[in-house]
Amino acid sequence: MEESQSKPTEWRVWTVPNLVSVLRLGCVPVFCVLLLGMGNRAGAAILLGVLGATDWVDGYIARRFDQGSELGKILDPTADRLMFLAAVVVMMVDGSLHAAFGVTMLAREAAVSLATVVLAAMGARRIDVTWTGKTSTFGLMFALPFLLLGDSSVSGGTALRGVGWGLGIPSLALSYYAAIEYIPKARQALAEGRAGRTAASS
Repeated sequence: MEESQSKPTEWRVWTVPNLVSVLRLGCVPVFCVLLLGMGNRAGAAILLGVLGATDWVDGYIARRFDQGSELGKILDPTADRLMFLAAVVVMMVDGSLHAAFGVTMLAREAAVSLATVVLAAMGARRIDVTWTGKTSTFGLMFALPFLLLGDSSVSGGTALRGVGWGLGIPSLALSYYAAIEYIPKARQALAEGRAGRTAASS
């Protein structure tokens, strides 16, 4: 009886963290317009920084006020990834992000996304985001606004870009380490997913 009552709570939709994730997704086009449509690098950088901060906020709210949900576990990393990809691509087009750095970030994201799709097709259970992966994404999402501000009209551009590179390079290295860290987790998820299907069919 307790198990059946917990399912609606696990998949609840109307929570503050889920609302924050949806708002983050809705702000992605605004960021693109600010940077490419209006050429407002400072405004785009501030928005991107705020969006990166809200990623921490919704996680804190979910933990502090018991508003975690299965939907949130999917929605939050999806919002993270779409924001991240949009920021990298748009900044490369704008010229405020070095192409080699951007391509290295995109290559990692492409590899992780492809692996996720393949594992899902093979019947693996969903893998939760690790602390390492979350931290590396968080670091990169704060590095990008500093790099963008460094190429804007605000003063102190050299120092701002220095902060951006100081955050970005170790965060990028950590993101590749996190990808390697997922390999044994992926094997376990695949084995558990197959075992679950076998048990269900027997």
